[in-house]
Amino acid sequence: MPKPNKGPRLGGGPAHERLLLGNLAAQLFTHKRIQTTETKAKRLQPVAERLITHAKKGDLHARRRVFQVITDRGVVHELFTEIAPLVAERPGGYTRIIKTGYRKGDNAPMAVIELVLEPVQFKNKAAAPAAEEAPAAEEAPVVDEAAETADVEVTDADEAAVEAAEAEADSAEASDADVAEDAAADADAKDEETK
Repeated sequence: MPKPNKGPRLGGGPAHERLLLGNLAAQLFTHKRIQTTETKAKRLQPVAERLITHAKKGDLHARRRVFQVITDRGVVHELFTEIAPLVAERPGGYTRIIKTGYRKGDNAPMAVIELVLEPVQFKNKAAAPAAEEAPAAEEAPVVDEAAETADVEVTDADEAAVEAAEAEADSAEASDADVAEDAAADADAKDEETK
């Protein structure tokens, strides 16, 4: 059996709630972010997202559907001309709710509801490994071109410095290998002593 999940209505009755949510949506579209109670923010979110979806369609019928909820022509114009193009690529999730604490007077939980107007960045699982390989391939020629255009003459002193650095690296690797062999030999000796 279906159970109601809305709870009590905001305001006094259904008409009051509809007007209240319409006014909250108008303020959200005007200011891009509003602070209200957590309950009102959660009830406003689906209404605002539905209105933005209508605005993305952009036709006359969608505009008239939005006018049924928001009666302010300036807000509807802003929704269709400014907000809808910013979220055109976003497939949903046009708003976010951030809990901000409790109101001082009556300790009501407060929240900020805001429009998500940042550009969306899709994550492609198949294209991600290819994208990581492509920048590495692009960077190598850039480094080579920079070396060619620099026209720096390599002197004997520079070559000697490079060879000395390579020799130090080889000796460091050899000493690390010696340390590992010594540790293995010590472990073997301890094992023999315990037997």
